[in-house]
Amino acid sequence: MVKRQRKPQKSVIEIFKIYLLEHARVLFASLGRIMKTPFTSLMTVLVLSVTLTLAGGFYLMVKNIQQLSGSLETSNQISVFLKTKVQEREAKTLAATIKGLPEVVSVKLIGKRQAMEEFKAYSGFGDALEALDNNPLPIVLQVLPVAKSMDAAAIKRLMDKLERYPAVDFAQLDMLWVKRLQSISALLQRTVMVLNSLLAVAIIFIMGNTIRLELQNRREEVLIAKLVGATHAFVQRPFIYTGFWLGLFAGVLAWILITLVVFVLSEPVENIASLYQGQFELLFLSLTETLGLLALSALLGVLGAWAVLFYQLRQIRPA
Repeated sequence: MVKRQRKPQKSVIEIFKIYLLEHARVLFASLGRIMKTPFTSLMTVLVLSVTLTLAGGFYLMVKNIQQLSGSLETSNQISVFLKTKVQEREAKTLAATIKGLPEVVSVKLIGKRQAMEEFKAYSGFGDALEALDNNPLPIVLQVLPVAKSMDAAAIKRLMDKLERYPAVDFAQLDMLWVKRLQSISALLQRTVMVLNSLLAVAIIFIMGNTIRLELQNRREEVLIAKLVGATHAFVQRPFIYTGFWLGLFAGVLAWILITLVVFVLSEPVENIASLYQGQFELLFLSLTETLGLLALSALLGVLGAWAVLFYQLRQIRPA
């Protein structure tokens, strides 16, 4: 009796290699199929890229506004007025102590003489002040908190801490302005988050409709594959990769459009900033943000394709 020889079983590594090769084959086959319909594919990519450009534009708008508010961080500056009897040597010691606090970035000391000169320059009472025998103005410490996003409660606690020093008369800050600035920033962030979420849903629907049409055009091919026993995962694989490619191309085009828009607007914005004797440059997408945009666009393409395939493939059944 002749014994049958068993076929050698494939190792896990070999099976994994075959799995990767099959996915790579379908990946590039999907790219080739997209290239065969350039007009349809280009129209889809353009629609998706415009939607992504809007989302990226909203994100950059908030980012640049936050940069602008960062340049106005001196609105969080606390003015610490020392008692009139305090001398500059003692004030410098106190300034060094306050600068060592973890909540403080920097401390600027304004002496009595400097305060008087500034008061003469900006008050319009220079001649009247010349008649004074003594300088009645106190030494002032301008304290800048460590974080731009420091909330009102944290700033209030820092002010209370500063006022507990014996040499300090009182500390002053326009808390209402701080609250307004933080409220506007929070509102913009929340609005952009909602708008970008809606745009992401729109991208998923656009991609879903594109894949649905592609699926209908290849209905006979799908039916034959199902007749020979192909699983849903096998059938939907090329469509998933089609969504990936379309989403990735849309992300690349969106990055180009966003960069062009920022480049076109950068010069007028810099001219306006120079008129107000300020320096402000529009921020572009960083490398990390660019990679995030491409990854997100590809992911949304895959999600849109998968969402429609999950339902549509179950409706296509061999007779």
